[in-house]
Amino acid sequence: MAAGGSGRVQPLSDHDRWIAEQVGPALKARGLFFVGLDVIGNYLTEINVTSPTCLREIEAESGLDIAGQLLDVIQSHVAKGPST
Repeated sequence: MAAGGSGRVQPLSDHDRWIAEQVGPALKARGLFFVGLDVIGNYLTEINVTSPTCLREIEAESGLDIAGQLLDVIQSHVAKGPST
């Protein structure tokens, strides 16, 4: 997108969901609650942990409150206190 590409909001394919299910537990175990997975074709090409993009575009097009949901998860995690 930084080089002039454009995004398109669309439902996850079964294969995209499978990819997310494979990497999700390892990311969660590292305390990563919100990341961007770049998938080209059937391949995971990048995991963006510092700057997932397109949040505003996805929210505007889908009507989802992703930022609000993320803040709810963070608040819940913080409320539980440090893990032992």
